[in-house]
Amino acid sequence: MSTLKARRAGILAGALLATTLSLSAASAADTDIKFSLDFKYEGPSAPFLVPIDKGYYKAEGLNVTVDTASGSLEPINRVASGTYDMGFGDINSLIKFRDANPTVPLKAVFMVYNKPPFSIVGRKSRGISDPKSLEGKKLGAPAPDGAYAQWPIFVEANKIDASKVTIENVGFPVREPMLAAGQVDAITGFSFSSFINLKDKGVPVDDIVVLLMADYGVNLYGNAIIVNPKFAAEKPEAVKAFLRAFVKGLKDTVKSPDTAVDSVMKRNDVAKKPVELERLNLSLRDNFVTAEVKANGYGAIDNARFGKAIEQIGLTYKWKNAVPKTEDIFDTSFLPSDADRKF
Repeated sequence: MSTLKARRAGILAGALLATTLSLSAASAADTDIKFSLDFKYEGPSAPFLVPIDKGYYKAEGLNVTVDTASGSLEPINRVASGTYDMGFGDINSLIKFRDANPTVPLKAVFMVYNKPPFSIVGRKSRGISDPKSLEGKKLGAPAPDGAYAQWPIFVEANKIDASKVTIENVGFPVREPMLAAGQVDAITGFSFSSFINLKDKGVPVDDIVVLLMADYGVNLYGNAIIVNPKFAAEKPEAVKAFLRAFVKGLKDTVKSPDTAVDSVMKRNDVAKKPVELERLNLSLRDNFVTAEVKANGYGAIDNARFGKAIEQIGLTYKWKNAVPKTEDIFDTSFLPSDADRKF
């Protein structure tokens, strides 16, 4: 009888454990995360989408929705307002946002674009060859464009007489078409997108000039994952879980871009796979996987470099409050382990 009772007790304990685990999993699965991209579903958004298709978010007990946006400033406003829990936005614009809104402790938790894609893209046939050649020319720049936000720094670093450059506020959809049609001489944009879009519009490759700001004195980081402060405080484990799943998707994307880009294609009916694959490969080469990332792993920042970036922003931006410190902007506490982030 004692043996039978022991067996029954063991079975009952096992059943209770299974029920507890099941309830815990169900509870975790109830953690919804609304995530905002910075732009459309294009090649570089693959690392955010792959974890949905491969079940990485679900395995972490998350129900993640990833929405498009109209520029790298929009996610900052969305996440700050609480409309979205997390997002993918320009870290430099976040620095300025924090200065202008000191009561909103919005922070970045994972650096994605270790080297920013901010660029000026022009055409040789329109007289564009280097930064100074922009003088006397017309520059098409969408107001909410992350690259345009760095224009003052680019001007300062390259001693451009900004009064000699005509800035035309253009919409994102017409930016490259206007340059292709010769209505402007150059545009601000992300290097991988504007180059690919121009080529797709029939502009000869040898007529396209890409002035990557990082190669011309703009020493900044790029887009990062940001999180709503209330959400981070209430659900820190969900934030950590999201980043763990994202890193898996990022590594899969780096390992097999051709496969990863399919996650973009299934969400963008008008996209062309060769175009988005090239866009993804360019961004992986120039922005995601840098020497710093290979040495230190994904997601982290170099504190000294970040401090210098804040200083450079201050060259053309008048602080309304005390100059922010690195820890005011970037929170390392949510990062996955060093082993998980290893390149």
